[in-house]
Amino acid sequence: LSLSLSLSTSSRFEEEEFQFCVTVANHTTEMARLVLLLALCVLPALVSARYVGNPFLVQGRVYCDTCRCGFETSASHPIPGARVRIECKDRDTMELKYSIEGVTNSKGKYSIMVTEDHGDQMCDAMLVSSPQGDCATPDTGRDRARVILTRNNGLVSDTRFANAMGFQKNEPLSSCAQLLQQYQETDE
Repeated sequence: LSLSLSLSTSSRFEEEEFQFCVTVANHTTEMARLVLLLALCVLPALVSARYVGNPFLVQGRVYCDTCRCGFETSASHPIPGARVRIECKDRDTMELKYSIEGVTNSKGKYSIMVTEDHGDQMCDAMLVSSPQGDCATPDTGRDRARVILTRNNGLVSDTRFANAMGFQKNEPLSSCAQLLQQYQETDE
């Protein structure tokens, strides 16, 4: 009886040990499947993901050309509330790929955040509108400014500066003739 009891206890122990090993193997297999599933879901996302990096900050100024000269003079003044747009177009097809607008502050300055690198595109800051009715005609040649929005050009800073852009006053100021003479004086 004692021999059969020890055999039955021994076989029960072996059976429990076997069941434990089977359970561990099942959990290990489930864990391996979970890791494989996770790898199949996450790895493609990592491969297709791209580093966006810090956003670019495009800064510039908008002025009123009070003498209708086509450039800034000492009589020019900033235009607060002017609307400015950043547009990026495909170099080959000229299809619009990105557009964002901003407004100038009280000093006629704007700061527009651009969230992506646009290395394969041509980007321009451009005038949209002026809140000043008597100075609302975009100054041809000064109505847009090219902006390079890529990190693949050696520039370290995320801030990009656009050339000043201007609207022309409907009628030049009366003091403009005298002002323009200063620009024409030459030493001979």
